[in-house]
Amino acid sequence: MVVPKKSLGQNFLRDENVARNIVQTIRPGRRDAVLEIGPGMGVLTAYLVGEAGHYLGVELDHRLLELLRSRFPSATFLEGDILAVRMKDLQIPGNLGLRVVGNIPYSLTSEILFWIVDQRNALVDATLMMQWEVARRLTARPRTKDYGILSVVLQMYMVPEIRFKVSPNSFYPKPSVDSAVVHLGKRNWVPAHSEELFRSVVRGTFGKRRKTLLNSLRSLGYGEDVLRSLRFDLGRRPEELSGEEFLELSSELSRSGGVSPPP
Repeated sequence: MVVPKKSLGQNFLRDENVARNIVQTIRPGRRDAVLEIGPGMGVLTAYLVGEAGHYLGVELDHRLLELLRSRFPSATFLEGDILAVRMKDLQIPGNLGLRVVGNIPYSLTSEILFWIVDQRNALVDATLMMQWEVARRLTARPRTKDYGILSVVLQMYMVPEIRFKVSPNSFYPKPSVDSAVVHLGKRNWVPAHSEELFRSVVRGTFGKRRKTLLNSLRSLGYGEDVLRSLRFDLGRRPEELSGEEFLELSSELSRSGGVSPPP
């Protein structure tokens, strides 16, 4: 038994029923290439390798790689940080669609979610196990306490759906919180826009969520001439805006010459 490393945020999935439920959610087929983030002890891997047309696991812990490679000799495993992987550079055979799955470390959840968004054009979908509270944030609606940066950005580019809740008893060591399996499908269409500006406006205004948009944008360095030229109601607060409204706001800023917040 490999001892989990706290420094890597390791909580190994040990519940076979949860693994089977995840695979039932994904339904991988021979036309799918599956990229598993952090296979760990291989509980979920065992169900994916036999179902997918191609399996690739990315694992940071070299101790686990030795175990995985001996247990699944026909599978492909890469050692490294998933955040350094670029899906378009992966050698996926044939015309297989790339699907991402994983029990991801709580400490890296936000980074991995933005990594998924950044590389969405190279994949079909993603199914991830994460902290229950984060799953709620992904699916939150405007004017609720869970609504924030993750809600706006993920919902602009993906379609998040909580599939089922997972007990702490399903892991070793047992975490102090519940988890959830979340499916992220791609939105069929997103209006053309500057993603950099959109995200900077969302991050900047939610960083001062108690302020009105007017005061938040002033704090970000936008000048009065730009702000006065906007037709957008800047008396509102960021938690009141949908993703589409943030997109409208960032587009108006771009047309008014406020391409990005000044440094």
